[in-house]
Amino acid sequence: KLFFYTPMKLEELYTIIKERKKTMPENSYVGSLLKEGNDRIIQKFGEEAIEVIIAAKNQTKKKIVLEVADLLFHLLIMFSIYNITLNDIEVELNKRNS
Repeated sequence: KLFFYTPMKLEELYTIIKERKKTMPENSYVGSLLKEGNDRIIQKFGEEAIEVIIAAKNQTKKKIVLEVADLLFHLLIMFSIYNITLNDIEVELNKRNS
């Protein structure tokens, strides 16, 4: 049996995060972070941003990818608290390209 890896799209991950925000399951990292409040979510995003910078300066591509994945994950959680969509970001980027 062959298995094909299909990478998760950011929109799919964001949908999961929004669902966890809505249902707040007990065993969910997203739910626990949301319960800690906006300041904690923003702090986590900042920590992940610093880890990306350190990885870019000192580490391998694999470490950079790992840290960027963490950064994007926490960015999407931050988006969820402000009801920012990926489309909102795409619209802004398109404005800059015109």
